[in-house]
Amino acid sequence: MANFLEEIALEDQRLEGHGEKIRATSAEPCNQSNRSNSSDGDADEGNIGSLPDSVDPAEFWQSSYKILKEILADSRPSGSKLRKEVDRAVMMARKTAMCHCQKATGSGCASCLRQVVVDHLHTIGYDAATCTSKWRSTREIPGGKHEYIDVIVQATDCNKHARFVIELEFRSEFEMAKACDEYRNLINQLPESYVGKPEYLNAILGIVCEAGKKSMKEMKIHMGPWRKRRFMEMKWSGPHRRWSFDQSHIGPVRSKDVGVPVIVFGPRFFEAPAMEVA
Repeated sequence: MANFLEEIALEDQRLEGHGEKIRATSAEPCNQSNRSNSSDGDADEGNIGSLPDSVDPAEFWQSSYKILKEILADSRPSGSKLRKEVDRAVMMARKTAMCHCQKATGSGCASCLRQVVVDHLHTIGYDAATCTSKWRSTREIPGGKHEYIDVIVQATDCNKHARFVIELEFRSEFEMAKACDEYRNLINQLPESYVGKPEYLNAILGIVCEAGKKSMKEMKIHMGPWRKRRFMEMKWSGPHRRWSFDQSHIGPVRSKDVGVPVIVFGPRFFEAPAMEVA
């Protein structure tokens, strides 16, 4: 934690550099004004003609591979210990009968797996919680709901904190039944589970969602709104409820790291008021 602020500053610089590369690789800028000013909606809807013919396919895929590889490499040092603990918890869960809910299957369900990981992280001292993001339908994207894990890490020598997102089925979020070989190769670079900061996650989305659009154009398939970058971003970066627990308290408690009111009665989970964490 001693170099916490320096690490954040260095990561901000790296992310800004990746952002410039992503904007250069993308066929369209990914800023809100361009999205809202689009007259025909092709860029947002992912219609087959949304990418200009001037974009050289070989250059596009080569640049996408390179930038994604750089983003993944830069993201690994942050939360490396946390990532090891998540992998350990998943490995232990899959060796035991971890699922006892109504959705129980031979390999267990994703919800129970998330709970096992959260419990393990709590046991070793992490401020981990299950998060539920939920958003309404708009003209551009359908409404949706998603569950994932987050961890709040507090710096010991300042009031700063870092938020880490844990998505246990990360690679599968981008798999497509019909995709070009270049897209499949790109997706295979992604880790099965993502453990890292939201900023790196959004940088990854910038590359992968644009690649998905390119793949569907090449396959002459319409891109559904649930594969848009904005829809994917809402899963991990949109307003969400953070579910927490504390077995040693009865009554209202407050998360010391993010100031989220949490109602707790023993080990059961109760939701905190809806909030948006940057």
